[in-house]
Amino acid sequence: MTKDELYMRRCLDLAVLGAGSVSPNPMVGAVVVYEDRIIGEGYTSPYGGAHAEVNAVRSVIDTYGEERAQTLFRSSTLYVSLEPCAHQGKTPPCADMLVRYQFARVVIGCLDPFPKVNGLGFKKIADAGIQTRVGVLEDECLFTNRRFFTRILQQRPYVILKWAETKDGFFAPSVPGQQWISNAASKQLVHKWRAEEDAVLVGTTTALVDNPALTVRLWKGRNPKRILIDRNLRVPADAALFDDATETIVFNAKETNWQAKRKHIALENFSLYLPQNIMYQLYLMDVQSIIIEGGAKTLQLFIDAGIWDEARVFRSDVRWESGIASPRLAKDPVSSMKVGNDRLSFYFKDDR
Repeated sequence: MTKDELYMRRCLDLAVLGAGSVSPNPMVGAVVVYEDRIIGEGYTSPYGGAHAEVNAVRSVIDTYGEERAQTLFRSSTLYVSLEPCAHQGKTPPCADMLVRYQFARVVIGCLDPFPKVNGLGFKKIADAGIQTRVGVLEDECLFTNRRFFTRILQQRPYVILKWAETKDGFFAPSVPGQQWISNAASKQLVHKWRAEEDAVLVGTTTALVDNPALTVRLWKGRNPKRILIDRNLRVPADAALFDDATETIVFNAKETNWQAKRKHIALENFSLYLPQNIMYQLYLMDVQSIIIEGGAKTLQLFIDAGIWDEARVFRSDVRWESGIASPRLAKDPVSSMKVGNDRLSFYFKDDR
């Protein structure tokens, strides 16, 4: 591993610390290196706050003082996992800041396809005479921000499918009723995932049978938005989904009604391109990522429509011999791991 790759790896380690708080911004990490030593680092603040480059620069100033820091910057390399922004948004352009401090070198993991950046940040820095390199650990940088890139390029949230199945491939009992498949450690891991994504979605049957709260009770973090597909508004108002712990959005065929944390959105021609219409509505609401947790029919609906990016499937040691079959993916897992006595497999729609 080269020195540039080593420091970019540190940027990526920092970037993921922003999971669950920076959306709809990307997760970015940055480090300042002077004479082969990291003297400052940072990652993107919660949405609306400072970007990674600003936090890295501030950490140097806080340590050395403004005057000494400016001298150090002129002989330092700033590494950043995503191209510095070039436009005024909620914060000033990071590219302008790097030019102002006259960094000796800037190394960028990957370019930002957002139209107001998309090479302009790189150009600003290079045109200022700063030595600039782009594409270090590019694949890893792209993967880290796969949610952000999906939203920008495909105008929909990044879709993660999640379910648990028995060893013989069953998703739920034949007779409606709640019956756990995965273990306690797997359940806690799911709560961690919820804290990292913007939203979680279930269908009517899951809401009626399991009465899930879809919160992060077993993990420290913020609750995601809850999305319910309920065509005929069968889920009662006292369901756990409507406890006001967080915003709940109900896609249905009957009414549009927004009240506090409960929002009903009626879709015309409800059954026509349902996954696509829901994802576009959520894109317009700045939802960058979503976990679809069930039921089997809902999961398969998104699979058949090709509206998914990643799947995380728990398989337990339990055998039922009968029941509702699990969804089916025409893909092989790219990796797997043990979670207690469960086997967790990861799938991706596109080769990565």
